[in-house]
Amino acid sequence: MFTGIVSDIGTITQLEARGDLRARIGTSYDTSDIDLGASIACDGCCLTVVTTGPDWFDVDVSAETVSKTNLGTWEAGGRINLERALRVGDELGGHIVSGHVDGVAEVIRMAPEGDSLRLTFRAPEELARFIAPKGSVTLNGTSLTVNEVEGAEFGVNLIPHTREVTTWGRVAEGDLINLEIDTLARYVARMVEAGGAM
Repeated sequence: MFTGIVSDIGTITQLEARGDLRARIGTSYDTSDIDLGASIACDGCCLTVVTTGPDWFDVDVSAETVSKTNLGTWEAGGRINLERALRVGDELGGHIVSGHVDGVAEVIRMAPEGDSLRLTFRAPEELARFIAPKGSVTLNGTSLTVNEVEGAEFGVNLIPHTREVTTWGRVAEGDLINLEIDTLARYVARMVEAGGAM
């Protein structure tokens, strides 16, 4: 479980195709207290640590994960948002995030708005109904508030702080972004569907 509050920007230092994709990620985390088997959200995707070194950790990425996320576009030297799993007693600064990416959204427009940057995304049609104005979404591991929704398109604002402490400072139109819809929105929709079927 995560909160969508990015706590480090990692660097992909190695990629190796095996049965699965093995990725080595450089980090400023103290890796001496990262247990093997620990979960770390990498651009919003919950991945399991399989090896650690002094300033890096390795994860294995399954073909299923590659097919549902933007991880297939990873390249050595790329930078990604990282968040360690939530611990009991930690502050919940964002919203409840599972690290199970639902699909990929595309950045279709960018425009400055005061000191902020307004981004418009196109979500997969099957996920758009779960996205609501003033609701939460997780984009590349970052908890963000939805401004507006029009069909499959939705917008968010990025304040300067967010762009400084995450990879959002290098976003561009056409980027494919890992999208996790709000867990509460998913369950509310299921309850409404179940009620309508009775």
